[in-house]
Amino acid sequence: MMSDHDSPYTWSNAGFRRSVTWLAVVFVACVLVGFVWLPMAQPDFSARGLWASICKAAGVPGNWGDPGEALRTGGQSTKVVLDRPMARAGAADAIGRGATLALNCTMCHGAQGMSLADAPNLSGQYPEVVVKQLLDYRDGRRTSSIMQAIARGLSDAQIDDLAAYYASLPKARIAPTTYEDPLPKLVRTGDPLRNIAPCISCHGSVDQKLGAPWLEGMPRRYLIAQLNDFASGTRRNDSLAQMRNMVRLMKPEEIAEVAGFYARRGSPGEGH
Repeated sequence: MMSDHDSPYTWSNAGFRRSVTWLAVVFVACVLVGFVWLPMAQPDFSARGLWASICKAAGVPGNWGDPGEALRTGGQSTKVVLDRPMARAGAADAIGRGATLALNCTMCHGAQGMSLADAPNLSGQYPEVVVKQLLDYRDGRRTSSIMQAIARGLSDAQIDDLAAYYASLPKARIAPTTYEDPLPKLVRTGDPLRNIAPCISCHGSVDQKLGAPWLEGMPRRYLIAQLNDFASGTRRNDSLAQMRNMVRLMKPEEIAEVAGFYARRGSPGEGH
């Protein structure tokens, strides 16, 4: 029978001591790399304590429940509550009424919802997206002198009809985005160390979050302008500051790359 003194797992055993020592060294090194060096390597690093460093290394928010942090780029975002029935296809009569109303929108958004300017393409847009944005314009939660003036004259029923009409049109890009496409890093995987979620997790067509717009084929300059407005807080009608918290951490070249990807088969006149 082997005694405790002869066991290879006692501190008196030189090999066991070396193994434990090296294990401790590797553990400390991993902690320093993961919770000190990697967070400090990020351009937006600020020393806020050990817990903040751990959360940053893990790619999660340091404080989930602080509304001041979530909305620090300014103000209440939106009063619109998204509901799943808002995404349902409109009836034929609603689409017809919406087509009539959309005649007032053709100068900017195109005859079939495909813009020849830098206005967003509305062809095939999810209905709840059109509803939310028009309601936000009408309530002053999103600013545009033209759109606010138009939205103020629309009833809830007319907004629903417009959304049904544009949703009935073919999307700007028919072929869906897949993981086989050469996606930019932020589009495919995001950046967990900066709490930036992948674009495709919300904006289709790999997945779509209720209320997140279809971006395929949008004018590049429009996308860049909106992302910059979210980053600066000029636009703040995103629910719970979701877009502001993503985009304020992005570099200008990353904003340009993401916008270029979504506009690559974009609207007429964009050159993609």
